[in-house]
Amino acid sequence: MYRLMTTFAALLIAVSAFAAPKNYELKSPDGKLSVYVEAGEGISYTLTHGGDLLMKDSHLGMYMTDGTVFGGIQPVKKVSRRSVSSTIPAFMYKKAEVKDEFNEMTLKFKKFSVIFRAYDDGMAYRFVSHLKEPSQVEMEMADFNFAQDWNMWAAYVCQHTETLDSQYYNSFENTYSYTPLSEWNKDRLAFLPLMVDGPGGKKIVITEADLMNYPGMYLYNGNADNTLDGVFAPYPKEVKQGGHNNLQMEVQSREPYIAKCEGGESFPWRIVAVSENDVQMADNDMVYCLATPAAEADWSWVKPGKVAWDWWNAWNLYGVDFKSGINNDTYKYYIDFASANGIEYVILDEGWAVTGEADLFNVVPEIDVEMLAEYASERNVGLILWAGYRAFDRDMEKVCEYYSKMGIKGFKIDFMDRDDQIMVDFHRRAAQTAAKYGMMVDFHGTYKPTGLHRTYPNVVNYEGVHGLEQMKWSKEDVDQVTYDVTVPYIRMMAGPMDYTQGAMRNAARGNYRPVNSEAMSQGTRCRQLAEYVVFDSPLNMLCDSPSNYMKEKECTDFIASVPEIWDETRGLDGKVGEYIAIARRSGLDWYVGAMTDWNAREMTLDLSFLPEGDYKVELYRDGVNADRAACDYRKEVIDLPADRLLKITMAPGGGFVAKITEVVEKEF
Repeated sequence: MYRLMTTFAALLIAVSAFAAPKNYELKSPDGKLSVYVEAGEGISYTLTHGGDLLMKDSHLGMYMTDGTVFGGIQPVKKVSRRSVSSTIPAFMYKKAEVKDEFNEMTLKFKKFSVIFRAYDDGMAYRFVSHLKEPSQVEMEMADFNFAQDWNMWAAYVCQHTETLDSQYYNSFENTYSYTPLSEWNKDRLAFLPLMVDGPGGKKIVITEADLMNYPGMYLYNGNADNTLDGVFAPYPKEVKQGGHNNLQMEVQSREPYIAKCEGGESFPWRIVAVSENDVQMADNDMVYCLATPAAEADWSWVKPGKVAWDWWNAWNLYGVDFKSGINNDTYKYYIDFASANGIEYVILDEGWAVTGEADLFNVVPEIDVEMLAEYASERNVGLILWAGYRAFDRDMEKVCEYYSKMGIKGFKIDFMDRDDQIMVDFHRRAAQTAAKYGMMVDFHGTYKPTGLHRTYPNVVNYEGVHGLEQMKWSKEDVDQVTYDVTVPYIRMMAGPMDYTQGAMRNAARGNYRPVNSEAMSQGTRCRQLAEYVVFDSPLNMLCDSPSNYMKEKECTDFIASVPEIWDETRGLDGKVGEYIAIARRSGLDWYVGAMTDWNAREMTLDLSFLPEGDYKVELYRDGVNADRAACDYRKEVIDLPADRLLKITMAPGGGFVAKITEVVEKEF
């Protein structure tokens, strides 16, 4: 694989000696970002922003198994340009409308085109094939050659690390390593998104969008230089059922190519997002904008909501007169809890179907799914079923038809742990089939979002995040607190994430330990509350036990009241790996969430964007002893200061959250 990349690079360099390439320039609407493209004898681009050189001579190309090269010695036949300034109505998203404003340049060659787009907050490009017959992509070149040896935030693969090729089998979950580009771990691939520090505090994030029928991209740096190379899992040749509880399909051998393509294929967008300050990256919409829009249809049946979750808290209930576990009595209790607290869904996680059989029609005798679905419906609660990948894929159509008739609202599909072409296509098929039967999908054990949630709005969440589940088993030295104030700028830039927050057992620094059956979080209680505002999650878990929530009525009421989708989002302040503050609007109400690292922090939040009027602030802040007893918090109701400057303090590992409501005088 790597030999092919080197050979392809050498080919592009060699052909460039025969003729001078032609140069083309594309600017962003605000004029700050410029893409300089050289094409004709190979294709490369240079990226600047505000006069700062970010990337230079970054090559792109595709090599087909029949010898066709997209990017070799081929003259540009035509150059076309267009500018777009529009507003996209967004559904199940962090804002009701998305500004879609860009300048576009298409370089048309005989057998392919390359489309470049320049946004104010980044650039993107994609290949479009003009081939009429099916083809096979042997290799794609996607180089990201940074101007200097800047520091990067990389999430390396941390499973099946025997070889580089074995790392294509992973769950896409890890914390971030912060090192110079040249100090890349040569034994590891990194999954997207990946962030690089630029000049003057600017940030650069690499990711992709509109991944529909093609392998996902990893990054690798084998030369200890400033260049990251795109790497792709070869097409599976032989697969064997196995893995977790026999629910996975493990690749035994691979083809000498990465993708099978139809004629006229449009390939994924390669994204280089750019921000002038850190918090802008937490509110970047490029992935959503570049995704294929949803088909014209009635999607109103897709409902966001909170989910009472069983697995993280190990079905632990107390003060009840039955043995809790995977049984009808336990789930009826979860349903009653959800109904009493305005929580829209309850999930039946792994265990309701017979373990090891990969058969979603083979239900354990302790569970009556139909009875529970009816019981939940009578109480205005929907049920969601967990499904292992193999169990869902083998009977996808029948499973969706059968359980939709029963009133089940959707599936949490887990343990894909790959992003080769076959697996990427599975995600599309699963979304499409579930939509046919009016069912939602939460993809767990999977790669980062690439915009499928825009194409199929019933895709309501993704994992691909080092979420709170890690606190069930991670060693004491894992730093989840720092991760929490890093991930909003990187992974969340790609789309929503099923982080599964809401812990009521909270550990101050030095007090955390893994307890699988009675798990805890790192950081304060207010941090957990703030994550419901900071983290983007249309289907949002309450990870802890109903018994614990009922003891913490004040926190539970607040969690249940926080919206899952928003009309408007504003990044207020932040620095990657240190702190973040975000404001989100739902209707007339604003919510503000903030979190810090292990340093206590004082912040002044500028809320001058609020319309004129008087406002009440219902706030939850770290208690005076939260640095020692992380569950310590205080709720207060105050008037918003007239200057719209809200001063907050956070304990080490702390958080802050508030609901801001305009005070309207009643007329008598």
